[in-house]
Amino acid sequence: MTDTTRDSPTYAALDHWVDTHFDEQTHMLQELVRVPTDTPPGNNAPHAERTAQLLANFGMTAEKIAIPAEACKEQGLESITNLIVRRSYGAGGPVIALNAHGDVVPPGEGWTHAPYGGEIEDGKLYGRASAVSKCDFTTYTFAVRALEALGVPLKGGVELHFTYDEEFGGALGPGWLLEHGLTKPDLEIAAGFSYQVVNAHNGCLQLEVTVHGVMAHAAIPHTGVDALQGAVAILNALYAQNTIYRKMHSQVQGIDHPYLNVGLIEGGTNTNVVPGKVVLKLDRRMIPEEDPAMVEAELRRVIEQAAATVSGITVDIRRMLLARALKPIPGFERLATPLQRHAQTVFGEPVPIIGTPLYTDVRLYAEHGIPAVIYGAGPRTVRESNAKRADEHIVLEDLRRATKVVGRTLFDLLH
Repeated sequence: MTDTTRDSPTYAALDHWVDTHFDEQTHMLQELVRVPTDTPPGNNAPHAERTAQLLANFGMTAEKIAIPAEACKEQGLESITNLIVRRSYGAGGPVIALNAHGDVVPPGEGWTHAPYGGEIEDGKLYGRASAVSKCDFTTYTFAVRALEALGVPLKGGVELHFTYDEEFGGALGPGWLLEHGLTKPDLEIAAGFSYQVVNAHNGCLQLEVTVHGVMAHAAIPHTGVDALQGAVAILNALYAQNTIYRKMHSQVQGIDHPYLNVGLIEGGTNTNVVPGKVVLKLDRRMIPEEDPAMVEAELRRVIEQAAATVSGITVDIRRMLLARALKPIPGFERLATPLQRHAQTVFGEPVPIIGTPLYTDVRLYAEHGIPAVIYGAGPRTVRESNAKRADEHIVLEDLRRATKVVGRTLFDLLH
C-alpha cells in the first residue's frame, strides 16, 4: 500500500488539477443532464453519442457497443449504446473498470428547476440523473484525466464503462459487456455516493401478477367475477409478509431486513363495469443471506393461495427482474481500503465500509469474479439528493472531492 506521507506532494498535484479543471467538469455534467434518458421509454443511444463527443474533446476514444434492436425491444427499451474507454499504461498493474449508468426514471412532477436544465443554484447542480448517476460519468472521467496529467509512470489500465440499463436490471448494460467478452477487468468501482464505501447490497425480485376475473355490467355484478376483489386478497397477503420480514435481519452493516413493495396497479375498464383483469407489479428486496429461488417460490405460493380464497379468480405470475445481492468477494479490500482512507482525508470525517439496501449493476461484475465496490459523488443518503424525486441535485463540492478520492485511489493502485 502506498505511503500517504511520502506521496503527499503527488496527491496535492492531483487535487490541484481537479480544482483547476472543475469548471470544465461541471460543464460536462450540465451537458449530460441536458440530454434526457428517461427509462421508460429508454431511448438512450442519443445520450451515448453526446457522451462520446464530450470524451473525444478530452482525447478519449469511446468504443460504441450498440445493443441489437430486438434485444432492446424484449426488455421494453427503445435503444442502448454502451461505451467503453480503454486507457492502457505499463505492464504489471491491474485493469480497473469504472462504471456509471446514464439511464434514469422519468422526472415526474413537482420540479422547481428544469429537470433537463443543469441549473446551478447555491452550490448545487439540478437535473434528472445529476446525482444518480451522470455525475459519476464526470467523476470517473476527470479522475482519470487528473491521474494522467501527473505525468508519472503507471502500470495496468483503466476502463470507463458508461452503460444504459441499470433501471431495468443491467443485462443489456454491464451484463452485455461481460457476457460477450468485451471486457474483463481485474477490479471495478461503480457509481455511488461520497460518504460511504459500499461492499454489499440487497438483491431484488420483481414480479408481475395478472389477476383474471370475468367482466360484467355493474348492474348485474353476479354475472361476473370481480378481479379487483381477488387482487385485494392478494395484496393483503403480500403486505402481511412484511410483518414476517421485519423479524429477519442481515448480518451486513447498513442492511436491515427484507421488504416488499407493490409499486404499480392497473385494472378495470370503466366505473360501471366489474373489472375482469387487474395487474400488480411488486418489488421484493432480498438481504444477502437469502436464497432468491426460495424467495420467489414462497412469494408465488402466497399469491396463489390468496387467489384461491376468491371463487373464480385465476392468476398468472411473471418474473420481470431478478437481481442477486452483492456479497463481498476476496480482493474487494484492494479498492475499499484506499477509497476509505482518501475519502476520510479529503472529506475530513469517518467514511464507513458498509452495505446498502439498494441494488446496482456492480453485482454483475462480482458474479463474474471481479472484486467490486461502490463509490462516487453524492450525499450521505439517497433522500438528500432527491434521486428519483423532483429537484434531484448534486452538491458540487461533493462532486469535486469525490473526484479527488477516486483519482488518488487510482494512483495508489496503478503507479
